[in-house]
Amino acid sequence: MKAATIRDVAERAAVSVASVSRVLTGAGAVTEATRLKVMEAVEALKYVPHSGARSLSTSKTQTIGVILPDLYGEFFSELIRGMDVAARAAGYHLIVSSSHDDAEEASAAIRSMRGRVDGLIVLSPHLDAANLASSLAGRTPVLLMNGGAAGDRPSVVVDNHGGAVQAVEHLIAVGRRRIAHISGPTGNLEAEARLGGYLDAMAKAGLPTTVVEGDFTQGAGHDACADLARRQDRPDAIFAGNDMMAVGAMLALQEAGLRVPDDVALVGFDDVPIASMVRPGLTTMKIHIAETGRGALSRLVRLIDAGAEASDTACEVVKPELVARASTAATTTTTGDRPRVGVLTSS
Repeated sequence: MKAATIRDVAERAAVSVASVSRVLTGAGAVTEATRLKVMEAVEALKYVPHSGARSLSTSKTQTIGVILPDLYGEFFSELIRGMDVAARAAGYHLIVSSSHDDAEEASAAIRSMRGRVDGLIVLSPHLDAANLASSLAGRTPVLLMNGGAAGDRPSVVVDNHGGAVQAVEHLIAVGRRRIAHISGPTGNLEAEARLGGYLDAMAKAGLPTTVVEGDFTQGAGHDACADLARRQDRPDAIFAGNDMMAVGAMLALQEAGLRVPDDVALVGFDDVPIASMVRPGLTTMKIHIAETGRGALSRLVRLIDAGAEASDTACEVVKPELVARASTAATTTTTGDRPRVGVLTSS
């Protein structure tokens, strides 16, 4: 059977095409009687509005683009889960693409979405994120995440430095002194901020530092920790730059016959779901990933709704919270179920 058209709906409901459009888009006033007749016709004819035609008439696609550095891993899965919940609640759908941590691919992804989405969320932990999004997105509202304060662009960042300081101070408080750090990759703003927090906390305590570079993957954490476990000056604690590297490190320690936390205490960062499921449970810095995703999506919707009147250029800072589990032999604590957010106005 041929799909019903808006004209078929109008004919069945005995109203004008314009009245049907007003009912379906919510733009313009109609009587309750007209609305009921139109909806009955829509149901009877199984009419599905044409999204392309609707976008032409409303100048909106009801779609939001999300560009991630990668599609793999629990962190991005949780982030997208939170964004999807907020998008559906606001009547939007998501288009998700990956830049594969490459500037050229990020450029291609932004270009491909321009004109097809009402707004963009760009995650790129690199210095060129703000300039890239600003130059390519045109008039499309953009919210930057994890790329540092973005000048005149609205952004959301995690206090990675402060979270790392807190993680190291926790290890010191439970009696550890030879604390090593498995860092994320060079050039990654989040990795460098967490490394900086580790170095500052160790310097403040007058303790020697040991840094092994990883790449935020479980395999990198395993290999880095296997190297640390073989050293004569083996650390008695490890602060990993994220939870996936911490999980890999935990496996390497177990393979080396070392006990966590008796021989080596372990702390991660992010609090992805697996952190509470491994044994011993992983102490980590919680950033409420899904909630952060929901908040970012909702903020972008507000920017879209504000249109040319939007004046939001603030940088929201998400404060990580220590969740101490068995991997540091401490009592589980957390400061709440939602991220603490402070707003910094851009200069």
